[in-house]
Amino acid sequence: MPIPECDTVRAIMANSAPSFTLVDVPGGMPLFGHAGTFKKNPLQTISAWWRQHGDALRFRLGPKTLHLFSHPDLADEILIHQSDKFVKVYDPRRPVGLALVLGNGLVTSSGEVWKRHRRIIQPIFHRSRMAAMADRMAQVGEQRIAGWADHAGKPVDIATEMMLLALEVISQTMFTTSMTQHTAQISHALRVSLKYAFDSFHNPLHPPKWLPTARNREFRQVMEFMDGLVYGLLTERRRSGEQHGDLLDQLLQARDEETGAGLSDQELRDEALTIFAAGHETTANALAWTWYLLATHPEAKARFHEEVDRVLNGRTPSADDLPHLPYTRALFDESLRLFPPAPAIQRKTLTSTTIGGLTLPPGAIVLIGVHNLHRHPAFWRDPERFLPERWLDGERPAARCAYLPFGAGPRACVGTHFAAIEGPLLLALIGRHYDLQLAQQHVEPELMVTLRPKGGIRMTLQPRQVPTVTVVNGVP
Repeated sequence: MPIPECDTVRAIMANSAPSFTLVDVPGGMPLFGHAGTFKKNPLQTISAWWRQHGDALRFRLGPKTLHLFSHPDLADEILIHQSDKFVKVYDPRRPVGLALVLGNGLVTSSGEVWKRHRRIIQPIFHRSRMAAMADRMAQVGEQRIAGWADHAGKPVDIATEMMLLALEVISQTMFTTSMTQHTAQISHALRVSLKYAFDSFHNPLHPPKWLPTARNREFRQVMEFMDGLVYGLLTERRRSGEQHGDLLDQLLQARDEETGAGLSDQELRDEALTIFAAGHETTANALAWTWYLLATHPEAKARFHEEVDRVLNGRTPSADDLPHLPYTRALFDESLRLFPPAPAIQRKTLTSTTIGGLTLPPGAIVLIGVHNLHRHPAFWRDPERFLPERWLDGERPAARCAYLPFGAGPRACVGTHFAAIEGPLLLALIGRHYDLQLAQQHVEPELMVTLRPKGGIRMTLQPRQVPTVTVVNGVP
């Protein structure tokens, strides 16, 4: 019986797939392993290790052994081909890391819980709903930047501004409510809690949560605030009985196909808080880094402003404008490449598993080095350079896991379509009004679950005088 064509291709690929040698990172200390070096600058450390020792590494953080994989073929095996053998590391019985903040929501859950919640949440993010959401995004954006007039010509922290903007966008599109009066507190709470979550997993000296340390008390305080906010939102929606067709309605109305049971209050809290946190944090960081890249590449900024002015002609952008803003989209994609919001993806093996010729024991913790993949010289031309044009010239690598800003496989980000519209739309909207100019000399990335600019990015808001173009019979 002849082998079907697709099986033939797979067989050829399997035979030609590279085998990897696992390298133990040198320099580990007794008991603590590489924790001291890693803690100083996690992003710089995993990048330096990759450049020095290759695509498959092993290192220790205290008692934990981790594997760092920075090749698309290994990422493909983990996220797609053998995704059933690589699960989330979070255990709801002993929460650490993000589970301390998000509970057992879509980002942290596994197995049947994750499958059920994914079925409930996926439809709200369907591509067909995005056009209507784009109009709301644009309205929120215009309202938010209207308040920038008082800061015109003055430096502001654009990272903070993007956080506040993205938080209001997610609040109004997913929950049909405004969080304007709470945005500063929410932003502070998420900054404190995400840093705490990151350290709880990667720092072997992190004190247990029950100890009455100042940091533990601060963590409890911000989580009490966030819990009160989310439970208050749920209570008010139930009390009012209003229907908005948003994510909150979807969660409240969801029923298990087999039992008919709805989500518990704890499950509702976990999913609502997951959308709040993951739904704005990643896009906000991506926008902040895009403004930084534009400010440090004047030719790209000039081309961006020319495209925005020509397409929008002085009006607010809509979803219909996005196909006519290819360079704006390319800017966003290239920013996601150089500064991926999630610079590493973490998984754990369920059983003994072999990938790329490497055998991993059950319970092995693996990190996919997304930041490294995005700068891998075997897959990217001039990988360290900011080249938005690469996305217009069809340079995307053939390897499907060489570019992973939203992950891949069954656990890929549920909000991919949402972010793909929100990012370019808000760039165009802001770029129509302002020229953002860098007001500090040095900007340093900081890995804190997501990739944030350490200490923010000071930028001056210069209002733009954009001439409108009169169009007669479709001709400018």
